[in-house]
Amino acid sequence: MRVASAACGACGKAELDVTAVNSQVESKDLRVPLGLLQTLPDVLRQHQAAFTATGALHAAGLFTADGTLLDVREDVGRHNAVDKLLGAALLAGRLPLHDHVLVLSGRVAFELVQKAALAGVPLLVAVGAPSSLAVEVAERAGITVLGFVRGDRANIYTHPQRVV
Repeated sequence: MRVASAACGACGKAELDVTAVNSQVESKDLRVPLGLLQTLPDVLRQHQAAFTATGALHAAGLFTADGTLLDVREDVGRHNAVDKLLGAALLAGRLPLHDHVLVLSGRVAFELVQKAALAGVPLLVAVGAPSSLAVEVAERAGITVLGFVRGDRANIYTHPQRVV
């Protein structure tokens, strides 16, 4: 008999340091204007063809530090959209992504921050909130996390020195 689970992998574990990160992002000199970062979720939304058709999919977008959209991936699951996006970047030979911005159409879970860290992404922008574990992982990994990025709003949770 096999057991399948849709859980994140941390559920049900007696001991697990889910904030452990095996990667430290290297991009201490990266600086991106807040005004530019605030525009990225709208740019991502404009390129969500499947969401436009269904109203039911999440997206992840990869941008350069100057706001150029490189790629968008959509999926019913936030994690899958990020996996597709970072997998495409890996196959294209773009890793590590030390001077890029990852934009998410939803909230930020710690696993998404861990994936960003492994890909070398220094800046993560999301329209939703990060979980407390996501903030902890980002702090340890050296990732700047912005949440609730909508219109002229944004909360900066970690490593604010990259936002000017």
